[in-house]
Amino acid sequence: MNRVSLLGTRSGLAYGVLGAGILSFLPGVGEVGAVLVFAAILLGWRDLRLVSRMLFGLVLLTLGLAAVAEPSALPAAAASMTRLTALILTVMLLSSMLGTSADLGAISRQVFAGSPMARYYSVAFGTGFLSMPLNFGSVGVMATMIRGEMDDRGDSATTRNASRGVLRGFGASPIFSPLSISIVLTITFVPALKSWELIAVSLPLAVAYLLVGGMFREPEQSEPSTNVPTEPVSGLPRYAPWLRFASIIGAICVATFSLSGLFGLSYSRSVTLSCFGAVLVGLGYRKLKGAEVQLPSMAPVSNELVIVGGSAFLGTLISTFAAQWLGTGFSLPDWAYPVAAFSVPWVFFLGGMIGFNPIVTGTLTGGILGPIWPVGAVLGLGTAMVAGWGLTTAGTPYSANSLLLERLTGYSAQEAALRWNMLMSVCCLLVSGTLAGTITLLLSGT
Repeated sequence: MNRVSLLGTRSGLAYGVLGAGILSFLPGVGEVGAVLVFAAILLGWRDLRLVSRMLFGLVLLTLGLAAVAEPSALPAAAASMTRLTALILTVMLLSSMLGTSADLGAISRQVFAGSPMARYYSVAFGTGFLSMPLNFGSVGVMATMIRGEMDDRGDSATTRNASRGVLRGFGASPIFSPLSISIVLTITFVPALKSWELIAVSLPLAVAYLLVGGMFREPEQSEPSTNVPTEPVSGLPRYAPWLRFASIIGAICVATFSLSGLFGLSYSRSVTLSCFGAVLVGLGYRKLKGAEVQLPSMAPVSNELVIVGGSAFLGTLISTFAAQWLGTGFSLPDWAYPVAAFSVPWVFFLGGMIGFNPIVTGTLTGGILGPIWPVGAVLGLGTAMVAGWGLTTAGTPYSANSLLLERLTGYSAQEAALRWNMLMSVCCLLVSGTLAGTITLLLSGT
């Protein structure tokens, strides 16, 4: 098989997984989707990073153990793999479609205007806003703007602060975004937790995180960047791109909560269907406008298939094994739950510092602690998980967004994590851990 045929086959398998995830309510479709995931991963083996290969090896080992010790757990694990893999593929498809929007350029130019403090907050909050539908695309857009500033005026406090804002803005997204894999995975492995309850706590936490970031930046001159094109200072022309993006995000969120709350669908499937519906509407609109409609290739997503799909598969099996090994009546001492909630964000962060993807850490955390956590205090565990996820994404050197920013701007991911963000990360870990522990203490009644 030549390279072109191989890439086409891998892309076709990925779209097959997406279709299986949408139709996962049908008997046997979840297992078919898992087979397609494994096939796509094997065909893309040469493109896998070392961490992805190690994770896939762990998945195969766990699959073998489960086949011998508990084969009845495999269908549920396969269905979980299919659902969450379809979710990330749908979000990537939505990101690809929105990434070509003319509104995106207008938004990115506007966030780089104004005084130093206003510019920092515009970049940070703007990146967090764009991360909801665009995922890593938001980092790519913002980093490209920073690179243009560096090419025109060189390295400066302005570009370094903007880079800080991009990292932190993207890091806030896992904390609060209803469409993020962090909240979906948390709800999946802590099913007693309601999405609206979690977001009610995590949204103010994310806003506070971004606001505090203004204290952790370099002093810079007050003159705005000269290369930023002039935008309308007021009126609808200035805010129309923001409103259009906000309407898309709002419609997806409303559809997600409706499907989940009113129709009883799982949260992961609700997000998948909502995002996929937005993609279909967007493609239909382009067709009506006479534009060319072409789906992007999904061949380059092998690493995402391993990290998301493999983690979902592992998480389901770990939950099953933990329930069997520990017993249905197992519980920690009362005092241990607040301590564990305080520790969870640190576990995420320390794992990220040595290269563990937050999806893997979240899978292990949710798979082990979810089944034994007091039902009345699950909000504490959920808060700890999404906070740790976001802080890890923003403040560790091996996160995908840090590496992408390094590639586009030249700023070292190690320097960004250890010099730019470490003090802020430690402070926020203390605060978020204390918040999660306090919520757990109060709701568990200990």
